[in-house]
Amino acid sequence: MDRRTFITAAGTGAAALSLGAVTAHSATAASPPARTAGAMAGAGRGAHSPYSADDRQLLRWFRDTYRSIEAMTTDFGLATDKIDLSGSGAPVQSRQTSPTNIGCGLWSTVAAAGLGVISETSMRRKLAHTVSAVEKLERHHGFWLNWYDAHDGSVLTRWPGTGDPVRPFLSSVDNAWLVTGLRIAADAAPSLRPRIARILAEADWSYYYTPYDPADPVAGPGQLRGGFWTDTEEPTGHHYGALNTEPRMASYLGIADGSLPGDHYWHLLRTMLPEHGQEQYPQGGYVAMDGVRVWQGHYTHRGRKIVPTWGGSMFEALMVPLFVPEPEWSPRSWGRNHQRYVRSQIDHGMREAEYGYWGFSPSNIPEGGYQEYGVDALGMQVDGYASNTDRTYTTDGAPLPPASAFTNGVVTPHASFLALPYAPREAVANLHALDRDFGAYHDGYGFRDSVNVGTGRVSDFMLALDQGMIAAALAQAIRPGLLQTPFRTGGFRSRVRPLLAKERFSI
Repeated sequence: MDRRTFITAAGTGAAALSLGAVTAHSATAASPPARTAGAMAGAGRGAHSPYSADDRQLLRWFRDTYRSIEAMTTDFGLATDKIDLSGSGAPVQSRQTSPTNIGCGLWSTVAAAGLGVISETSMRRKLAHTVSAVEKLERHHGFWLNWYDAHDGSVLTRWPGTGDPVRPFLSSVDNAWLVTGLRIAADAAPSLRPRIARILAEADWSYYYTPYDPADPVAGPGQLRGGFWTDTEEPTGHHYGALNTEPRMASYLGIADGSLPGDHYWHLLRTMLPEHGQEQYPQGGYVAMDGVRVWQGHYTHRGRKIVPTWGGSMFEALMVPLFVPEPEWSPRSWGRNHQRYVRSQIDHGMREAEYGYWGFSPSNIPEGGYQEYGVDALGMQVDGYASNTDRTYTTDGAPLPPASAFTNGVVTPHASFLALPYAPREAVANLHALDRDFGAYHDGYGFRDSVNVGTGRVSDFMLALDQGMIAAALAQAIRPGLLQTPFRTGGFRSRVRPLLAKERFSI
């Protein structure tokens, strides 16, 4: 079944469960972060300063990527899960969509206006159309179900193509990305703010939260549930325990709006505790942060100390900083970790596995389906996300498999775009190589979702999630801060920023 799945650590490091996936947010920022190489010397939204040669290339990629988002958007106003480019005619839209996909469509539209690809008038019209559709969607506890029919907004009860039953589920991480997109839309289109405020007034993140219980931290970990099934009001058997994964966007949103306590941040795991089985025995030590005893653990990869993700993928680490300026607010911890994480992904593709290409993150399997790809050594999960379809893993304490063992490596372009702020030249070179050697770029719609660099097979699909990350990453590269204003003000500035300023990873 071609569904996006996301597996995360339980707070205890014991349980895990497949859930739905991801997306991000917009506007002009005060004090934007440093620009990447060749970034435009422009100011606020609507500025039309000349583009450098590097920016013209990035802008071309953005224009085509946004065209794919438009091709995914139904008459009803929602971005579908994906489009199929295998035929000779127009792209074929999927039936299904998720809160994450809808959020991607919203922030991509704001980015398109900010880069001059569409007019402000067109942006407002498109955003209003999507907001009208969102207002019609069935909700529970102020949140959205995981799967809808993108063409009429009805709740999916059977999976398109297979007829398999779809159990109604409220995902904390998927809802975070739709809320992100709505906040960006409200910032970009003031006329929509009252409607969006009414929508978001019902979304209380404490619904997902299990308060910390010092007498029983397993039952009360101070973390967010993965979600709830609405037919029984039954929660998932796990919490999102790992800090360096994209569910932290839900944590930031809840802390910012006051529905979650600030100490929730300190109850998330940098690594699992040393006594718990995981990919690598962690180094580090305990520190007291705001009265919470925090295990500041880290892994080591190729001599680099790194706070790992759960599975070792790129979007777990680098989707959130497209919107929340973690590297700026926490340069010696988050900023340093993001930089090292990208370098380790590059080293895995180029030196360990010797694929000749890099960038590993959950994506379409080129031959069909969906799989979590990553660098196993960068994730806490034992036998986490492999970089290939053959699932070749590394094992703590064992020699690295020879490069010849890493066949059928799957590289996804969105991972290179996420790396733009940290390795701009390598990212652009990698993308050019994927186009030159495999024809991974579709003139008109942007990069296809993935490439098997062993067989040369290129995906026939483009996914809203991955195109949405590409659009946000390009916006950040060309106009830093364009989508970050809602995450630099209000509760993000007063509640989230001080936490990140205190962060002291043991790296």
